[in-house]
Amino acid sequence: MQRIRLRYTKRGRLRFTSHRDFQRAFERALRRAEVPMAYSAGFTPHPKVSYANAAPTGTGSEAEYLEIALTAPRDPGTLRDLLDESMPIGLDIVDAVEARTSGLADRLAASVWELRLDGVSVDEAARAAEAFRVAESVEVQRRTKNGIRTFDARAAVASLEAVDAPADRPGDTACAILRLVVRHVTPAVRPDDVLSGLRAVADLAPPVPAAVTRLAQGPFDEETGTVTDPLAPDREADPALPAEAAGTAAATASAVEGSA
Repeated sequence: MQRIRLRYTKRGRLRFTSHRDFQRAFERALRRAEVPMAYSAGFTPHPKVSYANAAPTGTGSEAEYLEIALTAPRDPGTLRDLLDESMPIGLDIVDAVEARTSGLADRLAASVWELRLDGVSVDEAARAAEAFRVAESVEVQRRTKNGIRTFDARAAVASLEAVDAPADRPGDTACAILRLVVRHVTPAVRPDDVLSGLRAVADLAPPVPAAVTRLAQGPFDEETGTVTDPLAPDREADPALPAEAAGTAAATASAVEGSA
């Protein structure tokens, strides 16, 4: 009867949660919150939950998405609160909308990533980022289930820049932040592939593993180079409340804009 799309996070130590671990925690939360889930058919029915482009284990994220199917309608905001209360701290349900359009997975065309490089100066990171950007191609290798695969990590990277570390960092410890926008292509280019490329073109080798966080994912705007909200079309498709006899078109437009 209803489909709800949710955005959730993986923060702190919970970044090391595998996708399977998250699935188990989320299904327990569905039972605790008494969500009227729709189930698949067959001998072993499962709740109808569709996950889209989950982040790798060990990677933090502010923008993971899934969709659930319900047998009875629920208010998305109330459902979000109930599920968030039932999830471990760090796996937070931060947004919910009713699915009013199709193709959520197709909208996840790019991601914004943040790579925290402890022990690396901003100048060093900036030089490496420039070397990566000007390269025509950057071949890297990754081990897959079918063996070692070689592919170009440069073509998928729409932008890459170095910025100063947060002000709360200790003053005697070098730390640079790389922010990059990566298109979702095949084969997928992951942040660790970009780090391998930076090592290849600029000999950038952080003394400790980078802390990686996905800040956003969604449609990619070619003109501005930005990643937009994939749930916006569902909010925009939410019908306005019936106008009263004394209402105006401007008030209706304002209500729709506020829901987007």
